[in-house]
Amino acid sequence: MKTARRHDIDWLRVITIALLLIYHIAIIFQPWAMFVGFVRSERSLESLWTPMTMLNVWRIPILFFVSGMGLYFAMRKRNWKQLIGERTRRILLPLLFGIVAIAPLHMFVFQKFYKLPLGYYPHMGHLWFLGNIFVYVLMFLPVFYVLKGNTEGRFHRFLNRMMSHPGGPLLVSLFFMLEAIWIKPQIYSLYAETWHGFALGALAFFFGYLFVYSGRGFWETVKKWRWAYIALATALYLLRYVEFQLEAPGYLMALESNCWIFGVFGLGYRYLNKPSALLVYLSQAAYPVYIIHMFVMYGAAWLILPMKVHPLVQFVAITVLTFAICYILYEFVIRRIGFLRPLFGLKGRQVPKIASKMMINEG
Repeated sequence: MKTARRHDIDWLRVITIALLLIYHIAIIFQPWAMFVGFVRSERSLESLWTPMTMLNVWRIPILFFVSGMGLYFAMRKRNWKQLIGERTRRILLPLLFGIVAIAPLHMFVFQKFYKLPLGYYPHMGHLWFLGNIFVYVLMFLPVFYVLKGNTEGRFHRFLNRMMSHPGGPLLVSLFFMLEAIWIKPQIYSLYAETWHGFALGALAFFFGYLFVYSGRGFWETVKKWRWAYIALATALYLLRYVEFQLEAPGYLMALESNCWIFGVFGLGYRYLNKPSALLVYLSQAAYPVYIIHMFVMYGAAWLILPMKVHPLVQFVAITVLTFAICYILYEFVIRRIGFLRPLFGLKGRQVPKIASKMMINEG
């Protein structure tokens, strides 16, 4: 069965990864950057952190939601063996390669930047996200295949009815609020290699799949009520900013996070579900860029931070240079060298359609 491609989901993945890069660059200009393993500017831009705190509660969770949605579409044309094989090639292989060859690079730049003794050790670094996703695939695959074979059952009808009501997505948020109450994360937005990040990611991945599985009801709901979700998220953010110095109780931040995400899904479904040649390119580039961005960003900061210019100019320069170098590495190295493609989650080089037809005719 041929499934219509959801271009809005592809766009949201691309946009969210781009925002993640900007978020990471903003950390460089915070006085606490070194304590979370980042290179640090001697001149901080703490005002830059205010808008970043609006982003930090949903920047990672939305990627887990989108990953669960992506698994739904992948399952439409693969059995469980094919799916595990495909996810092993696309997730586990880049993760293992990244642990030994990519993540240590930004630690090397970190050591050089701070004039520390140079040392190599394999580690996940920012690639922890891939490890979580691979575990979620193995965890939830049996449940998802049961659901796949029961698309006309009572549970599917119930889910579709629930998600067709504006309170349906908010009801799902209760699970995220309970996670925050149960885990009690000291810092809600600290997702990397924490039990909070693992549990939150598992919920987002699971419900991301269910949102697509439930049918059009969810998408029509978030499209119709997108501004209401965003208004509620804004109110919760203002409460967090005014009353809690940006670190509200976890259950409130969980609700805020999901409201931002539902609003973003609604905006995407309304405005971004259109094919685009640019999207085809960016959708393929996003994953490799995510893998390489940390050492590229650290390298760009190493070059720009010694310059005697305003820190805001440095922030813009590092951002531009990071995106430019990531593009160059993707376009002229990763994308074009056949043996590198699988190591960055890309399919092997395919024979062009014209060449394939010539081979068939000649055969």
